Amino acid sequence: MKPLPTLRQLRYLVALADHRHFGKAAESCFATQSTLSAGLQELEALLGAILVERTKRRVMPTPLGEEVVARARALLRGAEDLVEAVEMARQPLTGALRLGVIPTIAPYLLPGVLPGLRAAHPRLRLMLREDLTMRLLDGLGGGALDAVLIALPWPAEGLETLELAEDPFLFACAPDHPLAAKDSVTSADLAATELLLLEDGHCLREHALSACRLPSAAGRAMGTSLNTLVQMVANGLGVTLLPKLAVDGGVLRGTDLVTRPLAEPASRRIGLAWRRSSPRAAEFALLGEALKGTEPAPTR
Repeated sequence: MKPLPTLRQLRYLVALADHRHFGKAAESCFATQSTLSAGLQELEALLGAILVERTKRRVMPTPLGEEVVARARALLRGAEDLVEAVEMARQPLTGALRLGVIPTIAPYLLPGVLPGLRAAHPRLRLMLREDLTMRLLDGLGGGALDAVLIALPWPAEGLETLELAEDPFLFACAPDHPLAAKDSVTSADLAATELLLLEDGHCLREHALSACRLPSAAGRAMGTSLNTLVQMVANGLGVTLLPKLAVDGGVLRGTDLVTRPLAEPASRRIGLAWRRSSPRAAEFALLGEALKGTEPAPTR
């Protein structure tokens, strides 16, 4: 029987590929640099191949090393899934759960749900990562995350999704803006005004344009966050569209901006997504139920 690499050796290799630095890779594995270096040398000797190119200035996987890293990630993810499946069988929503959340949801939904979730599942260790949708989905696909809380619709090949809630869009402007006098705002109104939206990369931009039937070139890409966008509108630079979740969560706090409904109601859908192959699907469904119907907590 051929000798096989250990999970520790594979973890060292993946960490080095991620960090491209022996010291940082060792730190991420809670090992000393010499221990990590020795483990990699043992792995290379076992496989009879050089997996890492080492110079005084840099360290990087060889082409063969890149292929081994990809396979190592899959093996490590499988081992983690095995442990998580056993933990879930003993008791759902226990142990570590790595949840990714997009910035237009995290600060407005999570403060209201986390206290109840902790009380109901005290053995759950929820580790949160806030990032843009594409990077979260990359992390989910690569095994760095277990589930993600995102806005739908979004292409979700290989994923299971659970819709949690509808989140309507509201028009926001200064109180002296001409559209503030209207009971509701039409798509034609939006097309004829200075519409400010989040920068490219934020799914909220595309969702807002699509839901309001506006062309993809509409709206100036200005804000890096909803708070920044609100401040731009408050300073007279234009108008914007905001998700009701954020408005209820206090994103307009400290401003005199007003909101109006859209004449043709438009919304995004908030959903929980996980890998279709994950053994924790039933557990994520429980998490989704806990998130449903939670009132947003006002920001301070």
